[in-house]
Amino acid sequence: MLIKARRKQVNYFTAKRRHAYLFWGLLLLVTYGAAVLTQYDIVQGLLSIPGALIWGVTHFYPNAESWTKFPDVLRTLVETLLMSIAASTVASVFALVFAILGSQTIGVHAGIKLASRSIATIFRNIDVTAWSMILLFSFGQNVMTGYFALFFGSFGFLTRAFLESIDETGSHSAEALRATGAGYVSVICQSVIPAALPQLISWILFMIETNIRNATLIGILTGTGVGFLFNLYYKNLDYNAASLIVLVIVISILAIESTSNYIRKVMIG
Repeated sequence: MLIKARRKQVNYFTAKRRHAYLFWGLLLLVTYGAAVLTQYDIVQGLLSIPGALIWGVTHFYPNAESWTKFPDVLRTLVETLLMSIAASTVASVFALVFAILGSQTIGVHAGIKLASRSIATIFRNIDVTAWSMILLFSFGQNVMTGYFALFFGSFGFLTRAFLESIDETGSHSAEALRATGAGYVSVICQSVIPAALPQLISWILFMIETNIRNATLIGILTGTGVGFLFNLYYKNLDYNAASLIVLVIVISILAIESTSNYIRKVMIG
């Protein structure tokens, strides 16, 4: 009996090691195939890393002249932050409505559930960059293009997240209220939303963090915000000012992430 158990253990670890070798072998094969198809020289790419690091240290850093542009950087950064927060919060309101309508727990009709989930899936699977390109044809390069791109992306993601949160946390309390004869609106306002509220707020905070990162890239495409300013400085070879923007964005994201983590901790605690 002991010998059989030991043999099973040896066979298990042998199979696990074989699977690991197979995985890494396939990964290397795919990497090599991609390099061949794209004509990418892996050795040359690795050898260029030290030169890239040296260039970054010697050119890509804020200097005294770049700090004179800090007021312009701060103004566009505030614009980007406000646009990201506005898109996230407004999208969360619409997402909550669609999540309630599409919920398996409290949805009112099978057709409405299917339509709500389908709309959320479509919006969620279109990237914010693609939304920016699509909306550029309608609105051109302005703040509204960036706002709606973030809004549509946030709406799709938050609807899906809210659906799962409501279905997980609201089923038992909703059934209890229904048993007492409570109406549909009372079940939603007094049971479902309060039960799922901590998770909903957590998802909204996460979306704000994500949108602030996305807004920089969207700004490059739409010609607005801090992304546009970074692109302008970079194309004019003003690397010191561009590095100042990167530094300010990183500090802002870290500060917002710390604030979000604190709020989550307070809600859980």
